[in-house]
Amino acid sequence: MARSFVQVAAAPGEVAQPLRVVQMEGLPRVVEQVHMLRNMAILKIIKHCKEFSPALVTGQLLGLDVGSVLEVTNCFPFPIREEDEELEADGANYQLEMMRCLREVNVDNNTVGWLREKNLSWVDIFEEIPIKVSNSALISAFMSELEADTPVTQCDYDRLQLSTNPFLERNVEFLIECMDDLAVEQQKFQFYYRNLSRQQTQQQTWLQQRRIDNNARKAAGEEPLPEEDPSNPIFKPIPEPSRLDSFLITNQISNYCNQINGVVGQSLSRSYLMKALHDN
Repeated sequence: MARSFVQVAAAPGEVAQPLRVVQMEGLPRVVEQVHMLRNMAILKIIKHCKEFSPALVTGQLLGLDVGSVLEVTNCFPFPIREEDEELEADGANYQLEMMRCLREVNVDNNTVGWLREKNLSWVDIFEEIPIKVSNSALISAFMSELEADTPVTQCDYDRLQLSTNPFLERNVEFLIECMDDLAVEQQKFQFYYRNLSRQQTQQQTWLQQRRIDNNARKAAGEEPLPEEDPSNPIFKPIPEPSRLDSFLITNQISNYCNQINGVVGQSLSRSYLMKALHDN
């Protein structure tokens, strides 16, 4: 029977220590290393991914690396910004400032790795590294509160959540980016058809001139010239841009519109419901 993440995290089991193969001077050697992950770090990662959805989040893993034990005790996300040299410098300053603040409150501030959300499945994993989840008493109590008792008495409080601004804001931002990309693709096709029309006009002009020359040659008793000249650049076909990118961008725009439509519809329904309850 499949267990939920809450059940797995709340009930730590025995996990075999992983074996990692390391290449050393052309000869592989096996190094035993234990990867221990605190449950608070897992909850923070889940929280970051949910809050910044549908954007892919990145962050820094903090903890200790002593001997053969790599322990991840905390983490924090990086701000989502556009790629720019000044913004990259601000991101580096943000990391240093976060680590300084964590050090002041006696929280582990040693960098042991980085996290990056990816749309990967089990078929995309190159190397399986078993991880041991460590729970404190407080986290275990919190996880037991999260676990559903029975489906009959379970209350879905997410249905009453009124704040959808972050989700809508990011979807609108991505939608605007897709619209800009689609406009660029349309400009490519406009440029292609403009060049194609210009080439066809040049071909017609050249063909009319060639026919006039052939009539003159026939009157002079000479053989007419061919009406097509492959060596002429105006007869070289113009490559048509690919339509695949336009189809993909259009499909992505449709997905963002459907997500925005669904969230806005539910949000309006909840707003009217809360207004009616408030009036009563």
